[in-house]
Amino acid sequence: MASLANKLTEIVGAAFEACGLPPELGRVAVSDRQDLAQFQCNGAMAAAKQAKKNPREVAQAVIEVLQSRKEFSKIEIAGPGFINLNVTDEYLAAHLASVAGDARLGVDRTAKAETVILDYGGYNIAKPLHVGHLRSTIIGDAINKIMKTAGHKTISDVHFGDWGTQMGIVISELEIMHPEWPYFDEAFAKEYPKESPVTIADLDRIYPEASKACKENEVRLEKAKAATRALQGGHRGYRALWQHFVDVSVADVKKNLATLNVDFDLWDGEASANPSVKPIVDDLKAKKLAFESDGALVMAVAKNDDNKEMPPLILYKSDGAVMYGTTDLATIFDRMQKYKPAKIIYIVDQRQSLHFEQVFRAARISGAAPNDVELLHTGFGTMNGTDGKPFKTRAGGVMKLEDLISMGVEKARARLAEADLAQDMGAAEREDIAHKVAIAAIKFADLQNNRTADYVFDIDRMTSFEGKTGPYLLYQAVRIKSLLRKAAEQGFKPGKTFILQDADKTLALLLTELPDAFDGALRNYTPHLLCDYAYRLATAFSSFYAACHILSEADEALRASRLALCEITQRQLELVLGLLGIGVPERM
Repeated sequence: MASLANKLTEIVGAAFEACGLPPELGRVAVSDRQDLAQFQCNGAMAAAKQAKKNPREVAQAVIEVLQSRKEFSKIEIAGPGFINLNVTDEYLAAHLASVAGDARLGVDRTAKAETVILDYGGYNIAKPLHVGHLRSTIIGDAINKIMKTAGHKTISDVHFGDWGTQMGIVISELEIMHPEWPYFDEAFAKEYPKESPVTIADLDRIYPEASKACKENEVRLEKAKAATRALQGGHRGYRALWQHFVDVSVADVKKNLATLNVDFDLWDGEASANPSVKPIVDDLKAKKLAFESDGALVMAVAKNDDNKEMPPLILYKSDGAVMYGTTDLATIFDRMQKYKPAKIIYIVDQRQSLHFEQVFRAARISGAAPNDVELLHTGFGTMNGTDGKPFKTRAGGVMKLEDLISMGVEKARARLAEADLAQDMGAAEREDIAHKVAIAAIKFADLQNNRTADYVFDIDRMTSFEGKTGPYLLYQAVRIKSLLRKAAEQGFKPGKTFILQDADKTLALLLTELPDAFDGALRNYTPHLLCDYAYRLATAFSSFYAACHILSEADEALRASRLALCEITQRQLELVLGLLGIGVPERM
């Protein structure tokens, strides 16, 4: 279903066409000045240049065509040639009735459904999740939900970092610590233990210490590199130990992601593409697209018309280890073979833009990805602390994700107590609400920003029940649920028709805009447009609630109409929050 503005665009576009002008000049937008008009068309300004006429003269000609239309209650020229438009209450009410009767609330399915692979998360095996993983996870999950709702077949892949030097660092450290383990016995021919000899806590402790040792000791670093090569080459014991790392790490990741209500279709990693690495590199060599440079094997990806330096993609390091660019290239090849996607979208820090440009070019040159397949790097900015620097713990370290969520829940409990919300409920329900408030606060604080922008993580501001925050949106959504429950208890039902008084119109008009907010978020991979819409909707409802009698309205038809406005608002809020990965409690 088209938004009301888009429906009006068709009508006004036809009027421009009737005047001998391009119909696309008839684009209608919601007016920034609702006190002057509900909608506005600025096309007469551009049309005047084409027709070599005064803009007001063009606008007047268009208006004369529109005068016969019954959809408008007011059409007038403003300023140098803007066309201001108001619709009749009857036309607005009919459109709202269509929205109310649509299970999707006016959000259309795409006319061209595609298979789309979304690569986000990118967590490292043998390391706990930390705050640096938050943005990719939250933004990727929202884009996934938006695309799925549009009708695309999405395949989300966590794509673990599980095949690089960090694996060799941990394996070689454990070999020093526990040389008696069977994984390091070359003569061991039995089955390796099924139980992991290390926990995620062990790995969290071991990796930083081992990494520090490798930086300080060249011999130690060489051991790690040798272990990496052996692992990638198929060393039986190392592979078994590596599988333990993967198992305990994935279990920990899934536990953390469950608190964020995030899941993936694929739990693959760099290692999944390892069988394709050698055939791809051999093919590149055969085509003379890969060559040696300073002992490493590289592939040129520069173009003649580049206006910046474009380094070659390193396929193998000089020590023979596989680079993650190589596994990314092999992964693209595998994805094309298995899923034949129309798009592969990487939701990764924008500081990785050079890497992805190299990999995408290599994929085109090698034939791993045909030219008609879109390869997109959808980058994002950094999450900073209140000091403007990348977010850290008070001690200066990187905060674990579970600690950040715990901090959010603790703050949410305090906020609920301050606002005297959920205090009369049982402990389990109160804790569930605190968790939902915390997740809403964390996710909305991130998603409300244009993804390419940096933002400040301020736990005090984001957990407030006032202002543009997740908790504020939850409060308004729960308030509407409560209102509708009370209405049902009194035998009042939302109506099927709308009676719109002046106090109702701001909310009523806003409820027609959801398709445009959704389409913008879908087209540009920008969930913040839905955040903006949800906040505008929540504040418009708050004003409507304060200005209008609803349950106390004596006029039965007007009361039913207002309850219908409440119901659409609640449905739209819950739909948008769901797309953002935010759950709404039944009560607060």
